[in-house]
Amino acid sequence: MLTQSQKDLVKATVPVLREHGVALTSYFYNRMLTNNPDLKETFNLAHQRSGAQAQALAGAVLAYAENIEDPSVLAPVIELVAHKHVSLNIQAPDYNIVGENLLHSISEVLKVPMEDELIAAWAAAYGQLANVFIETEQKIYQEHEQTQGSWLGWRKFKIAKKVQESSEITSFYLIPSDGGKLPPHQAGQYISVRVTVPELGHKQPRQYSLSDSSRADHLRISVKREDAQGDKIGGWVSNTLHAMQENDEIEVTAPTGNFFLFDSHKTNVLISGGVGLTPMIAMLNHLVSLDMPKPVHFIHACRGSQVHAMKQHLNDLKTQQPNLSLWTAYEHPQSSDVLGQDYHHAGRLNLAELPAEQLPVDADYYLCGPIPFMHEQHKALVARGIKPEQIHSEAFGTGGVHFS
Repeated sequence: MLTQSQKDLVKATVPVLREHGVALTSYFYNRMLTNNPDLKETFNLAHQRSGAQAQALAGAVLAYAENIEDPSVLAPVIELVAHKHVSLNIQAPDYNIVGENLLHSISEVLKVPMEDELIAAWAAAYGQLANVFIETEQKIYQEHEQTQGSWLGWRKFKIAKKVQESSEITSFYLIPSDGGKLPPHQAGQYISVRVTVPELGHKQPRQYSLSDSSRADHLRISVKREDAQGDKIGGWVSNTLHAMQENDEIEVTAPTGNFFLFDSHKTNVLISGGVGLTPMIAMLNHLVSLDMPKPVHFIHACRGSQVHAMKQHLNDLKTQQPNLSLWTAYEHPQSSDVLGQDYHHAGRLNLAELPAEQLPVDADYYLCGPIPFMHEQHKALVARGIKPEQIHSEAFGTGGVHFS
């Protein structure tokens, strides 16, 4: 249990964390991965490379210090990250490694002796937080153990089929190499996949939303190829996947995540940007399997028709389902694209311009896409009178407050 004096010491570091938090967390990751190179197969090295991981952790450490008197306010974030950790098969002993390197990093960066009471205070604070994560994650692991067809850790899967969905996105149909069963999953959840990246010489994991509703014989992910452009290095895992062939093997963890379709008996509005449409397709397919009892509004934004994934699938569903409406924004439509047929708005998606029937006030809203896109749509929905508790979101990529 943290003493009040320890809480005060942690709170006293808030100004330092605001100014030097990223420097501290960058040092921490470098120290930990140097001392524990095996963890390079657990952590997203692309986020290390871009600095996004250090920024995310710095925000998390700051948020924890600011709320040390009542960390329960961070419960939604802890639940979110706990699912991410389970998906990466992070176990209780891993927290000891993280804690040791974090405390030494605080000592070395802030030039405070390890024997100092500040380090003892942070050790107690970290121990409290680690216990919360371990307990939360243990419950999720137990759910997997009790779910028929589910599994713990990494399991080998074969790529049974590859289907090109757009100029950038390919769907991968995955079946267990052991021929065993699959668990049911919620529409909107994700899996982690792990492949050996030739450029790195070791494995790397990534998390991908499942792009179909629950199926008994396969899982499906739809992955955007991230090409190198200028100073931007190509995506290690996505490009490795795109280069793989049918019957090649990858490693997969069981479906998890707390972003999923909550109520199929309400009107649902699904809003996506780019490859963020993947969990929305899963939700839509699930609602179709229920014969779509309530209206569904599918709103999608992308750069243009060449990168508009699963367009034909959506159009086919539209002809079959009178309760489905589609609204698409092309930032750069081509001359061959037909307004009102291929797309409905030229330019960036602007929810303020949508007709009222597309954004009913009593609906549930689901958002997925890049972080700026998410913020923009959330703000626009609230301005249209949608209550924040009606809006559910899944951030693609690193952003916000994360602890890993």
